[in-house]
Amino acid sequence: MVSASGGLNQQRVAICNAIALASFLNATLVLPRFLYSIVWKDPSQFGDIYQEEYFMNIMKDEVNIVKELPSHLKSLDIEAIGSLITDADIVKEATPIDYLTKTLPLLLQNGVVHFLGFGNRLGSDPLPSKLQKLRCKCNFHALKFVPKIQEAGSLLIRRIRKYDAAQATLDRQLFGEFLTGSPSNKHDSARGSSKYLALHLRFEVDMIAYSLCDFGGGEKERRELQTYRESHFPMLMERLKHFMPISSSVLRNLGRCPLTPEEAALMLAGLGVKRGTYIYLASSHIYGGKFRMHSFTNLYPNLVTKETLLTPSEVSPFRNFSSQLAALDFIACATADVFAMTDSGSQLSSLVSGFRTYYGGGHAPTLRPNKKRLAAILSENGTIGWNSFEDRVRKMIKDGQSVRIRGFGRSIYRQPRCPECMCKTY
Repeated sequence: MVSASGGLNQQRVAICNAIALASFLNATLVLPRFLYSIVWKDPSQFGDIYQEEYFMNIMKDEVNIVKELPSHLKSLDIEAIGSLITDADIVKEATPIDYLTKTLPLLLQNGVVHFLGFGNRLGSDPLPSKLQKLRCKCNFHALKFVPKIQEAGSLLIRRIRKYDAAQATLDRQLFGEFLTGSPSNKHDSARGSSKYLALHLRFEVDMIAYSLCDFGGGEKERRELQTYRESHFPMLMERLKHFMPISSSVLRNLGRCPLTPEEAALMLAGLGVKRGTYIYLASSHIYGGKFRMHSFTNLYPNLVTKETLLTPSEVSPFRNFSSQLAALDFIACATADVFAMTDSGSQLSSLVSGFRTYYGGGHAPTLRPNKKRLAAILSENGTIGWNSFEDRVRKMIKDGQSVRIRGFGRSIYRQPRCPECMCKTY
């Protein structure tokens, strides 16, 4: 049994790793459960997001999967018999051998083990080729969104594109039976382009508070972020008591600060993204709201979100279900003509860029800034000319855009271009 923590994308990784672990231990996997988080506040379970029967059928030749525990195991107190496994029992960096020596004896003795908070496991090399293959098969083939998510995703994409927009492999993988049909008459103004750019702008309050960076909001902003840290990140506050704080300017020069909306807009402008481009914004609530976004929307007025592309009644089934809303962002980012991120460390950006590599056929570019290099460029804002700014930004993106063979220890979800993934047909 696996109970996955986090939001949509952390849970997706946990599912794939659970498949690999079940195969390695020659165990039956109970359909993973999702833990309720006070951050995400979403009670959604596997079947609310992914097609259960499809998932089980695709993986049936490698792993036996059941929807619930067999009746003779349901009455067991799993914690009392010692079969509840947490991060304190097996660390996240544990190797397959660690699971073999610490988990298999419990499984054989008690007939069941429950991984609580199971997340980004088995992420480091060396990992047997068979397990890598299973993780790829699970992520890129077995996990299909449920029809209501596919339908809403297809609808919002058709409202950005023209009627004659081409249907690529990415569309077929994500929309299922909802590939065809014409947009409704609603939101006609949002159908101005057959191409669009999706931007994952990570400027939520938790992200910027945790970064310890200063974003120019003065003393009021500093107090607000400090209050947020104290209430939401007690472990961070405890660690800070024992270390000399690093100044915000040093953090920025090291590339540790999230890009502001203004910096993201400057980056896109430096790349030659035109003012009339339709930009799909994938994000939670931007810290500072409209005031913080003013410089961005002034430069790029055709900014759309799932909430502006769908009517209130169309969004209504997903309200209060953050993971299901995140699935719509996943679809919009994965099928975009260009996908740009402001933070390469996020799970959404990682999974989307890997999906685009896997199914994009080399025609689904991802723009990934090097925040350290960008900070150095932006620090010269008083002297640098626009032509020089453009040249340096474009070189920075070009250097990080090329697809390479997956390096040792790199995420197979972000960089699937390896024999276990790209060269197999399922």
